Amino acid sequence: MLNIPKLSVVGAGPGDPELITIKALNTLKDAKVVLYDALINRELLEYAPQAEHIFVGKRKDKHRYSQDEINKLIVKYALERGHVVRLKGGDPFVFGRGSEELAFAKRKGLETAVISGITSSIAVPANVGIPLTQRGVSESFWVITGTTSRRKLSNDVKLAAQSTATVVILMGMGKLGEIVKVFNHFGKENIPVGIIQNGTTDNEKSGFGTIKSIEKVVAEKQLTAPSIIVIGEVVRESGKLEAVMQNAIQESVIINSPFGG
Repeated sequence: MLNIPKLSVVGAGPGDPELITIKALNTLKDAKVVLYDALINRELLEYAPQAEHIFVGKRKDKHRYSQDEINKLIVKYALERGHVVRLKGGDPFVFGRGSEELAFAKRKGLETAVISGITSSIAVPANVGIPLTQRGVSESFWVITGTTSRRKLSNDVKLAAQSTATVVILMGMGKLGEIVKVFNHFGKENIPVGIIQNGTTDNEKSGFGTIKSIEKVVAEKQLTAPSIIVIGEVVRESGKLEAVMQNAIQESVIINSPFGG
């Protein structure tokens, strides 16, 4: 049977292996080679038992392959083996460089397809009860990369901080201090913040506070990347922020009580 060189860029969803589309699973079953990222759930590779699985993930300061090298691997394996699936966390068109890989493959004459995934920017907040929009609370939301290709904080954070929209920041934990300063500058120190690490997985952790307190919360809970930062009044909808605030009030009463510690 003739192996037609093909690239399918597939979104793996936010982490929970059940949050992947049927179309994505069917595409994996047809793959000859799967090039997968660091943030995908490895259980999904079981749906491509006949394929060779090659890790090409990039994490902070740890790049196994450059993007140029990944592009070349896609073409190499497609020409040699036929159908290559590029399995990417979340949705491949939301800060996933999926469009870059498709464009490169097309220029090299490969057949291409894209299978969208459930983006973590929506699914992860929803999993802890945070709606990105809420009638009477938030009419829109921004999804922003915390770190640009030049390793700088995106200027869009400054624009978003001046709006009433919900702000969702991906890849922003390394810039949390800068993000806090931006929101403080615009008088938003009391805006609620939720941070969710390893969202929708068994290892999920989260922390809730305000712009004023969130760095302390992160330190106490030892939250690290990969995490999603959600800023806005909708964070209160999860109910977890209110529980945190009530605990803080109770602790303050005990400390200041003549009978307390």
